[in-house]
Amino acid sequence: MHGARQVAVSGVLIRRTHVDDAEAMTELRRREAVARFIYSYPSDRVDRVRAFIANLGPHNHSFVAELDGRVVGMAGLHVRQGKLRHSGFVALGVHDAFHGRGIGRALMDQLLDLADRWLGLLRVDLTVLDDNHKAQRLYEQLGFVVEGTQRKAVFVDGAYHDVLMMARIKD
Repeated sequence: MHGARQVAVSGVLIRRTHVDDAEAMTELRRREAVARFIYSYPSDRVDRVRAFIANLGPHNHSFVAELDGRVVGMAGLHVRQGKLRHSGFVALGVHDAFHGRGIGRALMDQLLDLADRWLGLLRVDLTVLDDNHKAQRLYEQLGFVVEGTQRKAVFVDGAYHDVLMMARIKD
């Protein structure tokens, strides 16, 4: 994937993440409805996100979804190394005011296209909270299946929650 590309979702641009996106990504990660479903805290700092972006290596691929100049989603594909080089894991977050518009699908399509056509990954996996049913449906539509459950794996909203482990195997 070179540069940015317009996607079928009206006006949404999927492009590589830049260090200049750190503030917008931090704002997105701090939103209660987003922070609940990703492994970050509402207290995340811009400098930590900026350092993360700046230190992305060749096996880490990060994208944002931009609508009218505003970052409304983010996603990453992280390729494992050594004997796990055939696999990678993905992470996704979409601004809650933009759910249901196909932004998550557009980001996932970008990641899976990269995994399939450019990196030759056999396996792509992810984790999702057991009560994030919208995300689970999206992942299932994209060929992911539940492989297991990590019980009481994450602490969110004052309680421990189960996490589903999902994967897509490319035949």
